[in-house]
Amino acid sequence: MSIERFLTGITTSGTPHLGNYVGSIRPSVRHSQRSQVQSFYFLADYHALIKIDEPVRIQRSTLEIAASWLACGLDPERVVFYRQSDIPEIPELTWFLTCVLGKGVLNRAHAYKAAVDKNTAAGTDADADVSAGLFMYPVLMGADILMFNAHQVPVGRDQVQHIEMARDMAHSFNHRYGVHFVAPEAAIEDNVATLPGLDGRKMSKSYDNTIPLFAPREQLQKLIASIVTDSRAPGEPKDTEGSALFQIYQAFASAEETATLKQAFADGIAWGEAKQLVFERIDQEIAPMRTAYLALINDPGKIEAILRAGAAKARAIATPFMAELRHAVGLRDLRSKEAAGNKTTKVALPVFKQYREADGQFYFKLQDGDGRLLLQSRGFAAPKVAGQTIATLQTQGASALAGMTDQLELATGVSASDLENALLTLREAKAK
Repeated sequence: MSIERFLTGITTSGTPHLGNYVGSIRPSVRHSQRSQVQSFYFLADYHALIKIDEPVRIQRSTLEIAASWLACGLDPERVVFYRQSDIPEIPELTWFLTCVLGKGVLNRAHAYKAAVDKNTAAGTDADADVSAGLFMYPVLMGADILMFNAHQVPVGRDQVQHIEMARDMAHSFNHRYGVHFVAPEAAIEDNVATLPGLDGRKMSKSYDNTIPLFAPREQLQKLIASIVTDSRAPGEPKDTEGSALFQIYQAFASAEETATLKQAFADGIAWGEAKQLVFERIDQEIAPMRTAYLALINDPGKIEAILRAGAAKARAIATPFMAELRHAVGLRDLRSKEAAGNKTTKVALPVFKQYREADGQFYFKLQDGDGRLLLQSRGFAAPKVAGQTIATLQTQGASALAGMTDQLELATGVSASDLENALLTLREAKAK
């Protein structure tokens, strides 16, 4: 069975809050415990530089987010857990992708368009205060994903566009240089809560309405007591619809507990009593992790060692892959045959070609350097599965055919040894 790769990151721009926990940290940790999944978790400190120019804040946020993930149960032995800036191959890949992505795609990025629209409405230059970092943000995100050929990337609906852009980058690069990247897919979990903040708007550092994930018990109680509610008195029925207090409770409570509080709202529970119930339910889940968090936050050396070990695991994948990509684009040893300049001795390599037919299915074929068909796939429902099959062939060679007779078919007159020789040629070319 093939291993699915799952990748997610958090920008190191502030202190983790309850919204980060229920929307990202908790579901990601649960996902990491699944079998047949290779999980990548990273601290997106390069991304933080786009909007934060306070070095100490980025450093502190990196420590707090790492400690939060670990305290919430992320096992660094089971996953690849690393700091983005520890992987120098990522900015190099960002440049490769920049060179295959059209500027018009980036012009349509939501964050850039929002900045331009804001400037236009204010009557200033469209690009006023828009950094190249903000404009290039989707390419860096694409490099984060494609460096590890992630199949699934959990995002909110407002981030789906970035995954679509990463897919565009993968297809564009593959078209020019042969198949190297798997086109990622957005994993949208509609059952994951988006928490409201203290003022009822989405909990966000931008609105300064957050509840820190590991706030001390007394501070947590005080913050929950400050959540905005309406003026209905004790004994008056209260609506759960649109109630920030109820939505926060629901993100932590069981279905039975939620139903009980819903009935209490209908019966006219006092707001003070309701807030106390919400506080107690959240603290019940957070308190054990808070103890682990405090131990970690007070031992930054331990976290640094974990991140460096994670970076070594990540680079064990990224470094050879980047060497393959460098060769693909022509950044090669000048002593190699390709540099000899004798066109009569240059040999074209076999190539995988992916495409979609009118039936909506995704296919691929392998041709030798002369364009002769060697292998033809049957239709796949998703491009990801086709890409995974290609990757298996490239890794295992012709022996992989034994388990794929219902998916692949050798062309007429082609033997398994012909296929093996073609795949070996590809592997040797990429290893140079």
